[in-house]
Amino acid sequence: MSSPARPDPSLAARYGTPPPGRRRLLVAGSTALALVFLAMIGWFVVVYSDPAVQSDVEAWEIVDEHQVRATVVVTMADDAEDVSCLLRATAEDKNTVGELAWDTGPGDPARQVKTIRTERRATSVDLIGCTAKGQNRPR
Repeated sequence: MSSPARPDPSLAARYGTPPPGRRRLLVAGSTALALVFLAMIGWFVVVYSDPAVQSDVEAWEIVDEHQVRATVVVTMADDAEDVSCLLRATAEDKNTVGELAWDTGPGDPARQVKTIRTERRATSVDLIGCTAKGQNRPR
């Protein structure tokens, strides 16, 4: 069995040695950066995991050439304020043919039936989502 290789002293003389505190400084900096990153992820999870309002299309039907009816379920937190929702009807060529925006509040039922007036026959209904005060991203 051979012994571990020892560093050649001529290399240290030729190229120099790193300062003794550099490795400790690198480890401390990397640890601090990792802690900041983990704290940010934890903050995002806490803040964005429980939105003030959520919504979903339960069903929709084409009523006629100029109307579409959709059943939307809106779930709100008790402290949700200024809740507004947006439904969009699209035609076969993927163009928007009608939109309906409405405000809802805690006193309104969770399941709501909405009728969208369209400029021509719609083939699908998309719920863009609902937003509340302090919640910019529709859900």
